[in-house]
Amino acid sequence: MNRQFCNIMIGGEAGQGLVTIGDLLVKSLVRGGYGLVVTQDYMSRIRGGHNTFTVRAGAGPVQSPREAVDLLVALNEETVELHRHQMSPDGLIVGDASLTLPPGNSLPVPFQDLAEGRFFNITALGVIGSLIGLDEAVIAALLEAAFGKKHPETVAPNKETLARAYEWCAEHDSGSMRLDKGRGGPGRLAMNGNEAIALGAMAAGVKFCSFYPMTPSTSVVLNLAARAKKMGLVVEQAEDEIAAINMAIGASFAGAPSIVSTSGGGFALMSEGVSLAAMVETPVVVVVAQRPGPATGLPTRTEQADLNFVLHAGHGEFGRAIFAPGTVEECFYLTRKAFETSEKFQSPAFVLTDQFLADSFRAVEPFDLDSGPVIDPAGAMAGLQGPYQRYALTADGISPRALPGLSERLVVADSDEHTEDGHLTEDLAVRRLMQEKRLKKAEGLRRETMPPEWSGDSAPDLLLVCWGSTRGAALDAAEQLRADGRRAAVLCFGQVWPLVPEQFLDRLKEAGLAVCVEGNATGQLAGLIRRESGFAFERLVLRSDGLPLTPEYIIRELAS
Repeated sequence: MNRQFCNIMIGGEAGQGLVTIGDLLVKSLVRGGYGLVVTQDYMSRIRGGHNTFTVRAGAGPVQSPREAVDLLVALNEETVELHRHQMSPDGLIVGDASLTLPPGNSLPVPFQDLAEGRFFNITALGVIGSLIGLDEAVIAALLEAAFGKKHPETVAPNKETLARAYEWCAEHDSGSMRLDKGRGGPGRLAMNGNEAIALGAMAAGVKFCSFYPMTPSTSVVLNLAARAKKMGLVVEQAEDEIAAINMAIGASFAGAPSIVSTSGGGFALMSEGVSLAAMVETPVVVVVAQRPGPATGLPTRTEQADLNFVLHAGHGEFGRAIFAPGTVEECFYLTRKAFETSEKFQSPAFVLTDQFLADSFRAVEPFDLDSGPVIDPAGAMAGLQGPYQRYALTADGISPRALPGLSERLVVADSDEHTEDGHLTEDLAVRRLMQEKRLKKAEGLRRETMPPEWSGDSAPDLLLVCWGSTRGAALDAAEQLRADGRRAAVLCFGQVWPLVPEQFLDRLKEAGLAVCVEGNATGQLAGLIRRESGFAFERLVLRSDGLPLTPEYIIRELAS
């Protein structure tokens, strides 16, 4: 009998090629119609150390990672020792015949006999594909597409190596890892969270990106840079994060929709720039890809501990929007939403992601690129009438915005307090009016806040409340609890600021027990909900060891 799901872990040292195997496997699975979730666990070094690339694949949709490993592909001895205790009861360990594999459910493979050293990765890919029942032709077509243009001389030997791996497995495979046939249709994409954020920014009309490299945010910028010429955008690596955010504010002031990508340590240097954007009322989108702190912490692991930091970054009082995507699809659509919100309210907006989601490939349907407007600050000037005042007092706090050099209007901006025409002032009556004007935008942001997503039983015995990347684990945990006879539901926040109690307080009160599930040590969202609504959670499920939340972890914590 075939499996509906298979959890495949590839383990080895950095530099052994496990990411190459993983990337090709992911694309092959998506082409084969399978759903998947990828978890990448790697050390902060170029070579050596122990890394894993784990793919949970299924015939249908897959929402979260799992802890038990069904198929362990060991590229070295250390992988066997570290992960043999994670094997599911009928799991299979695969490794080179030279490795010491445990007795029982293991499959020693003569990798050196099946391929030359440089094609070792393709042999491993072929073994995995054969064991799970992936059509060889799907992988062969992928190899043609991957190597045909740049290295056409390698296509034939790669295919030959793949064929030998399939032939060998046909004689030695028991069929225990074989998956049901994939049900996904053609045209789907294999994409991770950072790729989707970059695509969402391009769909929104981004024209400028500045950054200083910092894991795990850098791949957002790399994806923008790879398409910069085609999309007509400028990508600039600054000398530090202070320069990066100020560059983006300057570009936005001149009319180029702008984005900055960073992580917690880099964002710490951007705090003054965030406040500057608020005072000069200039749109800017900041992506903060979270990783464990304090300080350098665990640079290549995951956490959700920067919510309070992003919420309170920047001195003074002003409005902001913070979006926290929980899926690759939401990375795309909420990045677009961040651009629209920032542009409309002339204020900073944030996309709060993390290492797990940044590196987690999923199978996604092509995005609707026309689902929202393309940001065009110059086009918005067409409606300006009468004498121009950049910071005119208005009912909603949003003032007319002209761009310098594109009309006869004088555009003045000042980081000091200023009058309606933009010139600095120390008139305290004007100060009060200007502060009230800026805070009116916070009221508008609150009115347009996205409500959290509800899933599951009404009036549940148990309600799991989560935000961002914990979404999939919470949904799968609730599904397991319902299968065990409990009335369970999930309330997931895709926007974590502003918080509007009218959108969720009744849901919290009607649940028998509401539990907040977060990837941090202190329950930051739970604390914000209590501050804004008065609702105090009786239970928290928290994780801060650098690993993503799983359904098993949530259920264990609930039972403790």
